[in-house]
Amino acid sequence: MLSGLLDALEWLTGFSDPLAWLVLATFVTGAVLEWRDHEWARPAVTAGWGLFGVFWFTLIHHFTVTQRSIIEGIGSVAAVPLSLYAGYLLWNGRDSLFVLSRAVAVMGLVFFPFETVPLLKRFLVELVTGQVDFLVSLTGAEYTLIRGDHPVIDLDNTYPYENTFYFQDPDITYSIILACTGIGSMSIFAGLIVATPAPLRRKIRALAVSLPVIYGLNLLRNVVIAVGFGEQRFHIFPNVVMSLFAIDDPLKVSYYIIDRIAAQSLSVVALLGITYLVVRELPEVLVIIEDLLYLVTGTEYDLRSTLDVSAPTVRADGGD
Repeated sequence: MLSGLLDALEWLTGFSDPLAWLVLATFVTGAVLEWRDHEWARPAVTAGWGLFGVFWFTLIHHFTVTQRSIIEGIGSVAAVPLSLYAGYLLWNGRDSLFVLSRAVAVMGLVFFPFETVPLLKRFLVELVTGQVDFLVSLTGAEYTLIRGDHPVIDLDNTYPYENTFYFQDPDITYSIILACTGIGSMSIFAGLIVATPAPLRRKIRALAVSLPVIYGLNLLRNVVIAVGFGEQRFHIFPNVVMSLFAIDDPLKVSYYIIDRIAAQSLSVVALLGITYLVVRELPEVLVIIEDLLYLVTGTEYDLRSTLDVSAPTVRADGGD
């Protein structure tokens, strides 16, 4: 029975890309209609949240089984009911969720072109790879940078890009793919900031304190994973790690410790810190965060009072 369920979830994964575009089109349509009137936009945005829940359902197998990611797996499962609940609340009059809905639309507009347009994907992957290559070379590690579709070396991906770090002893490869570029996290913050009703000047400042930091931390993350995995520096409690992640290759223990446990956990901490920096520049974004907390806890929060922040006064000339 479990095997049949997993097969069904894997089959549904094939619908994630077309669903993503449908979700994006629905949220963008809702954002356009919102310019005229909330009541015009409400049906479209509510439908968008329903489709968003279905979209996350199709990704459960990818994150929990294929990627074996604890954090992303839990997130994909939780996103299904939370998306449906957001649609329910918005339909019943919680209009503050229109801001979060616009944020989702902007996130999609930033992320999906890189996900679906080969030229953009290759540009970003090779850009990040080149910068990680430079930083890894400073550590003194011995490796070779090869193409992802190497004709001799067996790889886990078929990217026809120069994006793979090959460590000959032991025989290990670490490939930079789109998920390793930081574009996902950057699109989230771009969506939160752009969708927030606030003066352009402060939006630009918020983007300036978030996107470069995310990009830089992501480069550091890739360097640590490449060196730590390639040189097997984190081969700790192999039997426990192999059982926890259901892997049979002891050489992958270092990777799962660095990436799936350490890096992803620290990423959550880092994103919380970056969120705080954004809030200091753009307090209006707290409307979105308060709605997210309400979706998760069912409790209303007044984060402006808690964090002692308030939106700056806008001058008549548009400055602040």
